Amino acid sequence: MTAAPTIAMVDDLDPQKYSHLYEMYADVFKKYPENPAFTALGHTISFAQLEQLSNEFCHYLVHKTSLQPGDRIAIQLPNVLQFPIVAIAAVKAGLVLVNTNPLYTEREMEHQFIDSGAKGIVILSSFADKLERIVKHTQIDTIIVTDVGDALPGLKRLLVNAGAKYLKKMIPSYHLPGAVKWNTIIGKQTFNANEAPVSSGTDVAIILYTGGTTGVSKGAMLTHANLLANMMQLRAVSKSVIHDAQDSIIGPLPLYHTYAFMMHCLAMVYAGNHSILIPNPRDIDGLVKVVRESKPNGFLGINTLYLALCRHPKIAEVDFSQLRFCAAGGMALTVSVAQEWTRISNCEVFEGYGLTECSPVVSVNLPGQVKLGTVGFAVPLTQLQVVDDDGQVLPQGDKGELWIRGPQVMKGYWGQEQATAESLTEDGWFKTGDFAQIDEQGYIRIVDRKKELILVSGFNVYPSEVEEVVNTHEDIFESAAIGLPCEKTGEKVKLFVVRRGDKLSVEEVIKHCRAGLTAYKVPKEVEFVDELPKSNIGKVLRRELREQELAKLGNDAS
Repeated sequence: MTAAPTIAMVDDLDPQKYSHLYEMYADVFKKYPENPAFTALGHTISFAQLEQLSNEFCHYLVHKTSLQPGDRIAIQLPNVLQFPIVAIAAVKAGLVLVNTNPLYTEREMEHQFIDSGAKGIVILSSFADKLERIVKHTQIDTIIVTDVGDALPGLKRLLVNAGAKYLKKMIPSYHLPGAVKWNTIIGKQTFNANEAPVSSGTDVAIILYTGGTTGVSKGAMLTHANLLANMMQLRAVSKSVIHDAQDSIIGPLPLYHTYAFMMHCLAMVYAGNHSILIPNPRDIDGLVKVVRESKPNGFLGINTLYLALCRHPKIAEVDFSQLRFCAAGGMALTVSVAQEWTRISNCEVFEGYGLTECSPVVSVNLPGQVKLGTVGFAVPLTQLQVVDDDGQVLPQGDKGELWIRGPQVMKGYWGQEQATAESLTEDGWFKTGDFAQIDEQGYIRIVDRKKELILVSGFNVYPSEVEEVVNTHEDIFESAAIGLPCEKTGEKVKLFVVRRGDKLSVEEVIKHCRAGLTAYKVPKEVEFVDELPKSNIGKVLRRELREQELAKLGNDAS
């Protein structure tokens, strides 16, 4: 078993400082009322305004709806000001948040709403037509619809909403009887802080759904205590580079994602800092413009986003002189991208590792101690062990499944006792399903997802290892490796490559691989593609590639 190395602690690393999230938010509003809290679409609200707006929305939830403490309320919004307002109001009202990907299909929405038993939803008007078609199958009876610009002032609100509806044609027609519009709520409520139901630390605060890499996605139940502890753990390792009550952090990752939610709706709020939200991170031109104009102190991203920024023609025009904190998570950060970003921005990337089930932060590369290719040390109060297939703890340096124990580990999966029992041991260890190594210094290297491991003639081939070598080729933009059935070797490696230009040949890719990989790891097939399938945060979906290839094989066999 490996415990976290000694880390310089901050004075208030105390997971028991607050009994529930509402206490933390109340403390922040008292300490930093005039500080900027959130900016989106060019408009900034202070913490005092955030308190007022969330109070008004909470009053509506408590007094004008049928929702009761413990009921689930879904949020289906992009990174707009309404998101933190709703999240904090729901906490105050004693409700359980269900963060929902705004781009979900009707099938995915229906599954998540039925599974969570959601009884309320706040949804962007752009997605309301999908809700109309599935809401009758759910328990949802409180529906609040908001337009993208509803949290903006006067004329700007009208212009942004009109542009979304009439110019960009972003709002399909819909009919949701009983739905209430955002602007009929905000500005028309009063709130007494004593009205807020009191939650305990063991109460579930949020249900976050896993990506569903194996079958149907599951809802991880995170308690108030889980989230508060992880917020404190993250603060302990970032305090030296994130300065309280003065920093601005760019937030392009969607707030429905556990990583961004923890950073922007909890850790940055607790620090009294300013989050600049990016509603559409796929608009790299717009993102570069915001970064150039805001001169941020921090930036949150993932490998594909950093890569896109490095390749942007106007990135050299950005003034990075105030940048001191760049974080990466969600997927592995490649060494080449990390080095290129550091060269461009003069700021190293602190890669971390986390899982939805762990609130999510498990480890972080510490400032001044970054070791590329690893995800750093475990955050304080976290225990790790690497085990074999029989659950036996392996010696230091061996590869095996990573197990985690700490105050940030979830309560369990919502309504899934069997899945909970399979993932959590009786003494509190969470089985991650990730292969890892921990070296003698305590640095953690995530080798790959256990279920994405490729077995070639009985030898383990880790897709990320193949991709790391492949992506060093100057004519390759990015790649993805998967395993496919092979009669001779059990499985074989197939590689998908997005190249720069069209001169690179399959033979050249194979030759490049042979120079950096042992023979059984070299891809047997290479396919050039225009793009790789990705999640909404930009994570490459190897699973989707493999499913497509297996479907082809099935059709060929028939």
